[in-house]
This record gives sequence, C-alpha cells and structure tokens, in this order.
Amino acid sequence: MIDRQTVERIYASADIVDVLSDFITLTKKGVNYQACCPFHDEKTPSFVVSPSKGYFKCFGCGKGGNVTSFLMEHESMSYPEALKYLAKKYGIEIKEKEMTPEQVEANNDRESMMVVTAYAKDFFSNKLINSSEGKNIGLSYFHERGFSDAIIEKFQLGYCPSKGDLMTLKALEDGYKEEFLIKTGLTIKHDSRGYYDRFTGRVMFPIHSLSGRVIGFGGRVMSSEKSKAKYLNSPESEIYHKSYTLYGINFARKEIVKQDRCILVEGYTDVISMFQSGVENIVASSGTSLTTDQIKLIKRFTNNITVIYDSDFAGIKASLRGIDMILSEGMNVRVVMMPEGEDPDSFARAHSSTETNDYLVKNEEDFLSFKTKLLIRDTKDDPIGRASVITDVITSISVIPDAIIRSQFIKECSTLLEVDEALVNQEVTKKYISKKSGGTGLSAYNKEFKQTYKPIGQPVVMPVYSQTDDVSELEKELLIYLLRFGDKSIVYTVPHQEPVYLNVAHTIIDELEIDNISFTNKTYNTILQEYKEILKTAEDEFEQREESEGEDENDDEKEVEKPKVTASDFINHSDPKVCDFVIDIMTREDKYRSSKIWQKFNIVESVSEEYVPNLDIVVPKTLALYKLRFIEKIIKELVQELKKSGDMNILKQIDALNESRKMINKQYSRIV
Repeated sequence: MIDRQTVERIYASADIVDVLSDFITLTKKGVNYQACCPFHDEKTPSFVVSPSKGYFKCFGCGKGGNVTSFLMEHESMSYPEALKYLAKKYGIEIKEKEMTPEQVEANNDRESMMVVTAYAKDFFSNKLINSSEGKNIGLSYFHERGFSDAIIEKFQLGYCPSKGDLMTLKALEDGYKEEFLIKTGLTIKHDSRGYYDRFTGRVMFPIHSLSGRVIGFGGRVMSSEKSKAKYLNSPESEIYHKSYTLYGINFARKEIVKQDRCILVEGYTDVISMFQSGVENIVASSGTSLTTDQIKLIKRFTNNITVIYDSDFAGIKASLRGIDMILSEGMNVRVVMMPEGEDPDSFARAHSSTETNDYLVKNEEDFLSFKTKLLIRDTKDDPIGRASVITDVITSISVIPDAIIRSQFIKECSTLLEVDEALVNQEVTKKYISKKSGGTGLSAYNKEFKQTYKPIGQPVVMPVYSQTDDVSELEKELLIYLLRFGDKSIVYTVPHQEPVYLNVAHTIIDELEIDNISFTNKTYNTILQEYKEILKTAEDEFEQREESEGEDENDDEKEVEKPKVTASDFINHSDPKVCDFVIDIMTREDKYRSSKIWQKFNIVESVSEEYVPNLDIVVPKTLALYKLRFIEKIIKELVQELKKSGDMNILKQIDALNESRKMINKQYSRIV
C-alpha cells in the first residue's frame, strides 16, 4: 500500500496536461485544453482538460475525472498502478507498506497477468544475452538484421529456448501461478505431456501498451520446420487484444505528436529497422489486417497517416481496404511504395538515416493518385476494367466525411480518370447518402433525417438530474448543496425572536445524524462520510489556531476565512465514481439551476454564474422530502416482510414510521 503522504506528493507533482499529452493530442483553448474524446468516437472536440483544477471532462459522453482516473479508464490500470506510473514519470520514490494476505489475494487477474508477462519479458531478454543458445541463435539473428545492441535493449527483444518447457518450469519455480501463465498464452498445458512453452525456439518481440507495459508477444521461428508458422502472436486475452494494439506505439507516440504524422508499416522488424534509421513516428499493425480501433488509436495523436507498402502489387491490392477505413475516420492518407524487391526493413538497413527520410518525403503521394495508378495499370484498353477502377476510386472518395475534402478529390478523380466531374460528383453523392442511411437509399435517409431534425426554437426539455428512484435523486441533491453551498447560511425566522442563521453543511449533517441516516447510494454515502471527516478536521484545526493566536484587537476589522469543504477536495479521490460525480457537478452547464424537484413548487430562478438558489427554502424542503421518501422506502420493505412472516411487531414499526411521517409533514407544512 502507498502511504497518504506519498500519494499527495504524486498528485502535487503530476501535471494533468503533461500526462494526458502522452496519450492524446491536446490543443490550448483559452485557459483550458481540448481534444477529441478518446473514450468515444467524435469528429468535433468535446473533451476538455482544466490544468488549474486538475480534471478532465467530456461533454459528449460524460466521462470525467482526474489524472489517475484517466489512466485507470484509458489504460485499464488499477488505482495503485496509476499512482506508480505517475511516481515513475515524476521521479517520486514509493515506499509501500507490506500488504496483508487478504490484500495480496485481492489482486485481480489482470494485474497478475501483467506481472507474468513482465517476468517472461525479463526471462527472454536474459536468455538472449546470457545463454549460449540465445547468443548463437537469437542474438546472431538480430545482429544479422543490423539491429544494434542499443535498439535490442530499447525494444526489449529476447529469445525463448528450444527446450519445450524451460520458461514455464522456471516461472513456476519462481512462484508464478500456472493459471496466469496459461491465461496469457505463454504456456500450453497438455493433460498427458505436461507443459509446453508457446514460443519455444523463437526470437521474441514484446508488445507494449501505450503506457509501456508488456501485454503480449510476437515470436519468429528460428528452425526450418515448414509445419511451424513463421510468426506467432500471443492469443487474445484479458490484457491483449490484437485489434486494439499497434506495435511500437509506446515508443512512437511523442514523435507522432511532434511531427503530426504517423507512419504505418506491417511488421515488427519494419518498425525496429526504421526506428533505428531515425524514423521514430512509426508503428505496425503486427501482420494483421488494419482495424478501425487501430486507426482510432492513431487518431488520438494525429490526423495524418502515411502508409508504406512494399513492391508486392498483389499484397497491396489485398490491403487497399485499409485506406478506405482510414478515410472514413476523417483522416488524411498518403502512401509510399518501396522500390522493387524492398520492404521498409531491408530499405532502412541498406540506407542511411538521411537517405531513408529523403526517400519517404520525395515518394509519398495522396491516396487517390496512388490507388488510381495501381488499379489502372492492369486495365489498359479494357473498358469494363476501367469502369471498375472508377467505381473503386469513387467508393473511396465517398467514405470521406468532410464535404470540402470530398469535393477536392472529386475534381482530382475527374482529371486523373478523364471522367465528367458532374458524373463523379453524382456517383459519390449517391454512395455517400447510401452509406449514411445504412445502404437503404436516399428516401430512407431523408426519412431518418426528418425524424431526428428539430426546428430552431423548438423547446427541448432536458432532465437536470438522472432519474433513478426519488431517494437516490434527493441524496444527490443534498450532496450538491453540501459541495457547492456548504459554507453559506440559512435564515430561520422564529415569531417574536431574532432570525437564526445556520450553516448549510451543519444543517444537513445534523438533520441526518439526528435520525442516524446514511445515504443508500454507496458512492454518495462515501462522499457524505468523508465530507463530515474533512469538515471536522478543518474545524478542529481552526479552533486550535484561534486559541493559540488569542484575541486580536483588529479581529473586528479583518475577515476570517472559516473552514469549508468543496468539490475540489474530492477531485483526487481513489474511487473513480466519486471523481466522476464531483467533476460532473463542477462542470455541468446548469451548475446553479434549481433542481427539477423544485420546479413544481415554482422555486426556479434565472441561471447565471453568480446565482445561488434560495437555500432558505430548498435545503429544508429537500431534507423533508428525503426523510419522507426514506421512511416510505422502509415502510414498503416492512410491508413485504409483514406479508411473508405475519409478525405483528413489524406492524408496530410501520405505525411508528407513519407517525414520524406525519410529524415531518406537519413540521415543514407539507400535505402528503
């Protein structure tokens, strides 16, 4: 466990803009930063980062949180993992308390699998450098490919010995569980023949997450057996999903942002050789067909992709679908073809860094001219073949979401293929509309458009708060008053006496404690209980300070800041649900609007930044309503229990609760 003092140091050091910039491209917008949300698909940025307040919020999908909750959500880290990541990034030493057996047992499967893959990475690296088999087979292979020792170390390359179960037996001996060796795909278990290392006799390419943790492996076979696949990847697991992963992304992401361009190749060695040659904004699809999720991963860092193809025309044609997928995500695509007989790996090994970069710059072209030249070369005088090429190119243009960019490519297509521009425009429009309507045609698209369109000026009623049950909604309402207006005062008027001023926070807390009420919603109750603890600590410190300083003759002239608790005190909470709640109420557009609960009482006032609701009315009314709903909920539960058991003592409890309900109604002048 990480002690509280260290956690506070981590939060004090962590710059949310700096951390999030490692994963997404942020653009300054006034005092804040914005980006397209990494948690849902969007074209217009609605993801906002506040460096001064230390939180992020997406106004599209609603996700929000602090720097650790971003890492937990984006990188699927646990809370301790996120803290350790930040501590490492900012050079903060962590001294953990020894974990209890119960806490060790509570570690989830995902973390255990990550620990196993990290162990395997170290095992393979050690065997590559320190075993005779590793040096003679694995290391010599990497050196033959021109990989330097520095690049081998950087990419953490390794070797899995050819003795079929060596890695597994060593891992078990060192205390790693069979369950997680199998779940990660490192070990295959046969009922009759024992264990078998999946990557036996292969050189190893660790596959990393964005944050740099090993989530899987790729292995290249070293034997000449034709029955074995040349390359083998880890199977799908809880920590490794091929379609979401790009090889080299952890090394490339900063350079991608810096150059505002990502270079996409096919294999592991392509990435490593090009990286060694100075092309560091490069990733690979790891030999699998490009997926939409991989494209979206790149889009977090840039809108520009350069795809490198080798000179195998048959292979290029088979992979052209990837270009359309990139275009449909609204990204800009350029293409580079390697010289005949070359691939990115061989070219980078045969040329200097300057020559490699110069070749890429001079030979990249837009997707349209590349695709046109590639497809037209085999048609010659074949009109049907030519028509097929035109249709194929038009299909690619039609997937581009930006109308202006589409129009530019329509003009270029018309010129390149010598087709009337109006005809190209017509065909592109038809395909675009068909795609938008799910392939059902223009009439269906128009119908759908009319159903979703709302004329300007038509009122749209949005609920202020989510509708669950009344008790939960009222608990949320009370928390909002605590976190926003806890230090404000409520005026109670008593006949023939001076007005009484009571603090909002103490009014709510005292009323709940009188009846020994805790919130039914777990997240809300966590905030309530911690609010009380923070407030008590602050008030105790305030009183001690007042006593130690004594009376000051100028006390009447200076304004003393009384202790208060706000939503900001919960931004760095360890529970992501707590962070999400407090950030939601800090960033919501209607942040000072009276709840819909009070709209029926006409207690609704104009919305403005300075507006404070009529606390004299809404706080007591909310407390009354909450207690009533709370009692009604208990009565319903007791009625069900009475039906089952017939116990007359339960009936007495119900009667007592009904009396309490009448008393609350009388007290707050409400009629049930």
